[in-house]
Amino acid sequence: MALYAATKLAPENVELEVFHLKGIPLFNQDLEQNPPAKVKEFKAKIRESDAILIVTPEYNYSIPGVLKNAIDWASRPYGDNAFDGKPVAVISASTGMLGGARAQYHLRQCFVSLNMLAVTSPEVMIAQAQGKFDEEGGLKDERTKERIKGLLQTLVDLAEKVR
Repeated sequence: MALYAATKLAPENVELEVFHLKGIPLFNQDLEQNPPAKVKEFKAKIRESDAILIVTPEYNYSIPGVLKNAIDWASRPYGDNAFDGKPVAVISASTGMLGGARAQYHLRQCFVSLNMLAVTSPEVMIAQAQGKFDEEGGLKDERTKERIKGLLQTLVDLAEKVR
């Protein structure tokens, strides 16, 4: 739902293309030189993009395994890191009080080794997310909407500087 909200709140001159991780197999280092087609598509989309927005829940104080798996595929083999030099921002959501803060901090650790340019402010951590969205999945919390708009604009500004 947070990803859907971001697509609605992006600046007018921005195309936010969603890439779902469904279908990316478990990382297998034996295949990293010739990855599966879905992984090749994922890496190509990353390389074609001006910036990356990651929207994630928090599971067990960290990022979902499927997200870490996709990051591993896209950054391998050594020397073929699709994320290298890309601006990146994160939105997290959780039913808890921290809104996915620990997931964000784990992702930021990955960004360092991947040489990504992280937006560090504003942070968008949607705490108690179950109360921030309506029955249709629309974001109803105005403060969160404004923070997402600010984050996206900051990401766009960073991407323009890098370009």
